[in-house]
Amino acid sequence: MKNKSKLRKYMPSVLLFLLFEAVAVTLWLTKGNLFYLLNFSYIGGCLGLGTALFAAGKGYARHFVQLAVGSYMLLYLGVISRENMQLEGFWYYLFLGVFEAATIHYAVAKIFGPLLFGRGWCGYACWTAMVLDFLPYKQPRKPRKEKLGLLRYVMFALSLALVSGLFLMKAAHLEQIMFWLFLAGNAIYYIAGIALAFLFRDNRAFCKYLCPITVFLKPMSYVSLLRVHCDEDKCIHCGKCLRVCPMNVEVNKESRRRKNGTECILCYECTKACPTKALH
Repeated sequence: MKNKSKLRKYMPSVLLFLLFEAVAVTLWLTKGNLFYLLNFSYIGGCLGLGTALFAAGKGYARHFVQLAVGSYMLLYLGVISRENMQLEGFWYYLFLGVFEAATIHYAVAKIFGPLLFGRGWCGYACWTAMVLDFLPYKQPRKPRKEKLGLLRYVMFALSLALVSGLFLMKAAHLEQIMFWLFLAGNAIYYIAGIALAFLFRDNRAFCKYLCPITVFLKPMSYVSLLRVHCDEDKCIHCGKCLRVCPMNVEVNKESRRRKNGTECILCYECTKACPTKALH
């Protein structure tokens, strides 16, 4: 029985790896490019190993995945391979009518993937959050400024307008421009993210107020298969889960309509803090 229980504990990690392996094989066969097999196998392997480490109670598990996947995407895909994996890269390939690089990335991680794993991207693979999560304000120390969240939609619109403008003006050397936009965009994100973290005393302030990717993530995350559940009969309303949640999710409610429910990044800090094991 104990062995079966242990195996069951690691089953989500195995399924996650197999999901990415299925994507890897499908893209390899349909696109005829071995890179996709290696790329998604690596990412799936990191996610599978990281979630298995988490299931084993290793406190460094999520940071391991963030560094392994985030650094790979930022440094290898972005800097070395010169692929713009930011939102502007998505618009670029979309306007070209090409299902490659950023469009595939967005389809898997940020548009259709969240139907299964919600905002797991934000918690385990985002290279911006990878750095921000090492800052000193892991638990928000100031109330969330809800109205500032509208800035995310402004950023989303500006990104779309920028790339649309480049296409309408028929700018030369677009591929090179996209690479420099990737470098400049990341520099701006890191500077803004660190500044906001210290201003609001909240590591995830950038995610809450400025990150444009949430415009894609939030709708799909609402119906996500993977989510934190709350057994409200076990909940004693001590508030510990609310205090440790980096995204201010009303996690002590089971309803999908709970406050900031689509903001959950699946870090599971709330489940660790719950004294009655009401969260799972």
